[in-house]
Amino acid sequence: MSISSALSSAISGLSATSRMAEVTASNVSNALTEGYARRDVQLAARSLDKGSGGVSVTGIARRIDTLLLQDLRLSSSAQGARKTTSDFLARMERAMGTADQDGSLSARIATFERKLIEAAARPEADARLASVVDAAQSLTQSLIEISKSVQSERQIADSRIASDVTLLNDSLSGVAELNVRIRSFASSGRDVSALLDQRQQLIDSISAIVPVREVLRENNQVALFTTGGTILLEGRAAKIEFTPAGLITPDMTLASGSLSGLTVNGQPLSTSPAGGRLGEGRLSALFDLRDTLAPEAQANLDALARDLIERVSGSGVDTTLAPGAAGLFTDIGGGFDPLDEVGLAGRIRINALVVPEQGGALWRLRDGLGAATPGPGGFAAHLTSLASSLSAPRTQVSGGLSIGARSLSGFASDIASLQSVARLGAESGTAFATARSDTLRSALLRDGVDTDQEMQNLLLIEQAYAANAKVVQTVDDMIKILLGL
Repeated sequence: MSISSALSSAISGLSATSRMAEVTASNVSNALTEGYARRDVQLAARSLDKGSGGVSVTGIARRIDTLLLQDLRLSSSAQGARKTTSDFLARMERAMGTADQDGSLSARIATFERKLIEAAARPEADARLASVVDAAQSLTQSLIEISKSVQSERQIADSRIASDVTLLNDSLSGVAELNVRIRSFASSGRDVSALLDQRQQLIDSISAIVPVREVLRENNQVALFTTGGTILLEGRAAKIEFTPAGLITPDMTLASGSLSGLTVNGQPLSTSPAGGRLGEGRLSALFDLRDTLAPEAQANLDALARDLIERVSGSGVDTTLAPGAAGLFTDIGGGFDPLDEVGLAGRIRINALVVPEQGGALWRLRDGLGAATPGPGGFAAHLTSLASSLSAPRTQVSGGLSIGARSLSGFASDIASLQSVARLGAESGTAFATARSDTLRSALLRDGVDTDQEMQNLLLIEQAYAANAKVVQTVDDMIKILLGL
């Protein structure tokens, strides 16, 4: 080997070890950076003519398990969807309460029944009649508040959909832009590792909204598809559009056109969690909440309100009522129309005829809403009939429960039980998805930066650098000797 080739080899070794030290330092400093992939310097022997010419850096390789990363994204997306559902069901359960909780819907029905029975024992006592009115108002207020909570959940879901669609569009545009920059950097021989990290982080943020599959194209380009097959990015980013509603009322539905769905490049997109082209992610869960889960909860509340109104409005309960007249409970002061049940729980009111503050009289609770004048103070038949109507088995004609005869309190308890069962099932699914996601994340992190290993590598790099530097120093000494001859 000539002196010049030895010097060239040593200098190439110094350059390579310097690059390796730089990459190792970057690995250590980014050990806790989310989305950072460990780098390795790729080396190759450099040949000059027929002899060795040292070493050359051929590139920087990102070390990441793409299959594991893909599984983690899908798992995290499913986890977000199930958590969205279970959190909603938990809030609905808290709003309705359970039978053993003071202030719950079941407890207020029980209180109303008890106050009727107490008033029937002393029908001449205005204080007991007033307590019946208070219990009835408390019951209607509970139905109204729960109904407001349901619609508030739908409104929040609609707003979150709009936010997620905006974030999704921005992230897809960012990935498309990074694709262009990565191709440009690679064609000019520049390192694209940092750009690949940024793209990975953007795709991770997309997968939190919708489950995506990343498909590698030539020149380090990627295409993105939902698990349902919708193209999100293929060369250019898809344009996803959604129009949020200003105010959501119980009668507003996606099917009627009063609520917006999603469109991709102008084409409608199915948002159903099961079999939809959006896949199981947070966005589809929000649509399910807005268009299915919350309306089902509202329908059960409306069915309960209808059952309450019809129980106390029958001709056998209050014989003083004229045909079609409103009973003790009304639809904002009027009679109930079976064709207008949607949202009834938010419109139910106690009849003003028995509320003194609204010009009514307490004695009508005892003598009947249609009575013209007060009757005997000891007359308890009407109060007894009201109490009996609440406890009598009755088959509900609406709502999502199975067909069967129930008392009013039994109907409310079954609705609460259905809510609890749904919540427990959703939480079980969330726990499974969380455990799977955590396991996959731990497996991915094990392939990440190991600082102990990096420090050991740094010691080897130091030794290699020192050896190459020694060669350079030796060649320098040899040249000085030759020049001194």
